[in-house]
Amino acid sequence: MPAPGGARRSPAVVALGGGHGLAASLSALRHVTDRLTAVVTVADDGGSSGRLRRELGVLPPGDLRMALSALCDDGEWGRTWRDVLQHRFDTDGSLHEHATGNLLITTLWQLLGDPVTGLDWVARLLGARGRVLPMAAVPLDIEADVLGLDAADPDAAVPVRGQVAVATTTGRVAGVRLVPEDPPVHEDVLQAIEEADWIVLGPGSWFTSVLPHLLVPALADALHRARARRCVTLNLAAQPGETDGFSAEAHLEVLAAHAPDLHLDAVLADPVAVEDPMSLSRVAGSLGARLLLRQVSLGDGTPRHDALRLAAAYRDVFSSTFSDVREDR
Repeated sequence: MPAPGGARRSPAVVALGGGHGLAASLSALRHVTDRLTAVVTVADDGGSSGRLRRELGVLPPGDLRMALSALCDDGEWGRTWRDVLQHRFDTDGSLHEHATGNLLITTLWQLLGDPVTGLDWVARLLGARGRVLPMAAVPLDIEADVLGLDAADPDAAVPVRGQVAVATTTGRVAGVRLVPEDPPVHEDVLQAIEEADWIVLGPGSWFTSVLPHLLVPALADALHRARARRCVTLNLAAQPGETDGFSAEAHLEVLAAHAPDLHLDAVLADPVAVEDPMSLSRVAGSLGARLLLRQVSLGDGTPRHDALRLAAAYRDVFSSTFSDVREDR
């Protein structure tokens, strides 16, 4: 959409996810657009976030903190405050492994009485290039059906509850659901999705960071109704425990099983993570999407994204070939 004066505006992008995967996409997207909103999972129940959640009844702040840190200003001020947020205490006492940013975010929530306002204040402190919002207004639990945990009946589905437990299970995750099933969603989240040109889902822990967004009824409805185009960014490697043995195609098939009516427009994958490009292209096509293969990893053999390579790939996805927003939705 042209901006006033004829200059082309950068696309409005909403990125969905959590943890290191969302931080990777945000680190790239900040180079592509100045209209960026992160919608972050709130189901973490481990570490510092889990302790604050249990003791104070707040949203788990850790994934929100990581998203804010990924969007910090590039100057000395932003980088310094990013390091403050990410700092963890090393002590024999009760503060051990608490992240400073988790404590700061929780303090603002208690003082201001509103999670979104508190996150906006931290974003101002960091000079963040974008906005960070929680996926739901209340803490969530992830519950999974896991196969292979019952030695007497390996095909039996055993319920496993909690993000950490699901992410580290030794069985095979067959499906996930949320508790509560229909949590409230902040209006700013729904508005950001409504106004988006592109919605980016992934990379990240597939069952515990990516799919949960599709399971919140109000959020899922907004994603289905949005005029925006939708891009799924596939992981560079299967995650031990959660997606062991998953092919690139399996990730898309699981996504489709949890959101069968969700139309996709683009699937972005690194060739090193794709065994059969033709097969992946067919699966992507069955969901309405075109496959774009680009090297987005660091290239050192580790499954980590290179922010500038990923940014270049997103520019290709958002290019004129893909980016005419459909008016008929």
